Amino acid sequence: MLAGNGLVYPVLGFASCVAFIYMSLGDLRFTFQQPKMGFVERNGTHFFVDGKPLYVNGWNSYWLMDQAVEEFSRPRVRAMLQAGAKMGLTVCRTWAFNDGSYNALQISPGHFDERVFKALDRVIVEARKHGIRLILCLVNNLHAFGGKAQYVKWAWEGGVALSSSNDSFFFDPSISKYFKTYLKTVITRKNSISGIEYRDDPTIFAWELINEPRCASDASGNTLQDWIEDMARFVKSIDKKHLLTVGLEGFYGPTTPGKLSLNPGEWASEVGTDFIRNFKIPNIDFASVHVYPDHWIAGQELEDQLKFIYKWMKSHIDDGDKELRKPVLFAEFGLSNRNKNFQPSQRDTFYKAVFDIIYKSVRKNRSGAGALAWQFMAGGMEDYNDDNGIVPWDRPSMYRLITQQSCRLAAIRRGKDSKARNFEEAC
Repeated sequence: MLAGNGLVYPVLGFASCVAFIYMSLGDLRFTFQQPKMGFVERNGTHFFVDGKPLYVNGWNSYWLMDQAVEEFSRPRVRAMLQAGAKMGLTVCRTWAFNDGSYNALQISPGHFDERVFKALDRVIVEARKHGIRLILCLVNNLHAFGGKAQYVKWAWEGGVALSSSNDSFFFDPSISKYFKTYLKTVITRKNSISGIEYRDDPTIFAWELINEPRCASDASGNTLQDWIEDMARFVKSIDKKHLLTVGLEGFYGPTTPGKLSLNPGEWASEVGTDFIRNFKIPNIDFASVHVYPDHWIAGQELEDQLKFIYKWMKSHIDDGDKELRKPVLFAEFGLSNRNKNFQPSQRDTFYKAVFDIIYKSVRKNRSGAGALAWQFMAGGMEDYNDDNGIVPWDRPSMYRLITQQSCRLAAIRRGKDSKARNFEEAC
């Protein structure tokens, strides 16, 4: 018995020691395996990583979190991020929200589905694995995936709403409290796979407060301006490491009357946004602009659309240089396949026009920092498509065009950083 116990105790002691070390370091084991990444920073009108410039050629896949929930659809997430890396793309913009609908992240105010949160965890880890950074959008102005209307509905059903108007999202104190709870929960989330809090994860390029905000009930722009200032201040109080933006479409407002003629129509100055004023807010790090001439101006021929985007993009790059002194990211651009006499080659022409403007801006060291196509999908995702969606590898000319833009931007960056990632395979 003595001999037996003498053997057992050292073995138990060793096992206990191993267990203690494992439990102490267990949360770190995934962190060490992840590729190294630095946080994206802003210096004047440019993005930088580790002191070197970052030029953005990227895309939108709003659906990543949703498709990462179920096991059968998760391969689409990996396929999309792998394809993005092979094309030399650096940034993907995606939804970090789904409010009250199918596969909802936020089931009701302040109540979250851990299953869906783990899906977002997977997206972030998978993106980092492929060297892709993410812009995470935090709520929708539109109804899709809940949006501001869902917050208003929750407040109304809870008997605390000031109004049933969807625009009350921007001024109702109860709704602001709901949204701030959501913001804090997401930003401080500890990734269940990597063990890293989102606010400490450099995979996240930036937070985007809201997609395409409009507040037509106050055309002066004061309501939306106050909301952006309040929410930006709140986010920065929690997370000082990440950049922050607002997903504006880029419409000029009352404070810049000389620029109203550049809008796609008179209506655009009456939706409660004000590009220059909104992006002068100190806590907002860079400007966002969308490019949809065929949606905004009915019946235009492609040639007229190309003239519009040249003026539209050039004006906003001028604003970044002279007024804002911040980078300008064209965070959505696309061409509808529902246009009269649409041909896929027209989309190639449209993309090339956007890419050429960005390339020229980068070459001249101006504020036009990059563009994100709307939207890319994997195969078999027809239900997630809209009239702008493409599977880029299904059309060789488009795949080549996207990759060439990555290579052009990489060639400029390579002069300053010979170790730029994601470009060796593409170029």
